[in-house]
Amino acid sequence: MNKIPWKKRLIQTAWILAGIGTVVLMGAAMQKKNRKTCSDVKIEISGIEEHMFIDEKDILELVNQQRKVIGTPISLINLRAMESALEKNPWVKNAEMYLDNQQVLQIQIEERQPVARIFTMQGGSFYLDSAGVRLPLSEKLSARVPMFTGFPSDNVKLSKPDSLLLKDVVKLGMYILEDSFWAAQVAQIDIEPGREFELIPVFGDHVVSIGKADDLDAKFNRLYTFYKQAWLQHGIHYYEKIDVQFDKQVVAVRKGMGAIKQDSTAALALIRQMTIPVDDVTASVPEKLVRIDSSTKPVAVVQKSVKETPPVKTVINNNNKINTKPLSKKAEQKKEETTTKPKPKAVMKKSK
Repeated sequence: MNKIPWKKRLIQTAWILAGIGTVVLMGAAMQKKNRKTCSDVKIEISGIEEHMFIDEKDILELVNQQRKVIGTPISLINLRAMESALEKNPWVKNAEMYLDNQQVLQIQIEERQPVARIFTMQGGSFYLDSAGVRLPLSEKLSARVPMFTGFPSDNVKLSKPDSLLLKDVVKLGMYILEDSFWAAQVAQIDIEPGREFELIPVFGDHVVSIGKADDLDAKFNRLYTFYKQAWLQHGIHYYEKIDVQFDKQVVAVRKGMGAIKQDSTAALALIRQMTIPVDDVTASVPEKLVRIDSSTKPVAVVQKSVKETPPVKTVINNNNKINTKPLSKKAEQKKEETTTKPKPKAVMKKSK
């Protein structure tokens, strides 16, 4: 059996004693630190610049729900539980907490950023953040974000089509907010049937149809180019609708042109209002509408049976005024006799 040299045994013993001493010192240091109390709380909120829907006062209320943190022994502070309580707030995206060497509780909050405000058909309203999470309205302030009207559902759990529409809303809202010009120009976005979008601008009396929330760069570039060219020529109030959803083209409707496009029922009603009532119009003969464009007015062509009207006697008086009165029955019979009776032939006598 080989004997271990005493020097090697001594070195091993020294290392063991050093390890035990280190553990003891660390435990003592931890016990000493745990006996210390929290001296202060510092809060930092990030993720949003212009407005904060949760402030330091709200965070302190959440942190101090169980007990007041300042003055509490560090051993009794459960950082993980406090982080979970903060992240339950809908406006808190992420929460990080730690104690520094001066026993100061550092709290770092990342606030959710709203990108759109939704108005549903049922009358509800809420915000959406960049991740599509619903955020409640705040009593403190209102976010300056694009407003979307006509969302079809107010339910928390949405159907698949409504979920896809919500993603398009987030996409369009983020695109508008990222551009300072469109953020200032777009006041409202209406969700039209077919899940298409129509913009209501701040300046101008027109609407802008962009269709689906795809190829947004090209659509808004066409709209911006049209603004620069059209407004210089005709001004801001010349058009009532601008359509940029078609590739490489802009369809603009001048003011007053949209009223001409009516369905057949409305067109026939318009014709009846414009025509003069006539007796005994044959109902079997349909009314016809002449082509309507910007240069012609609606014209009604009506086929009717006309009653025989009595002959009119025209009398010119000394003042060169024409007096028209219907003839009496006796005058009519006399006129017929004079017209039907053969005229006498002229007889010439032969001179002797």
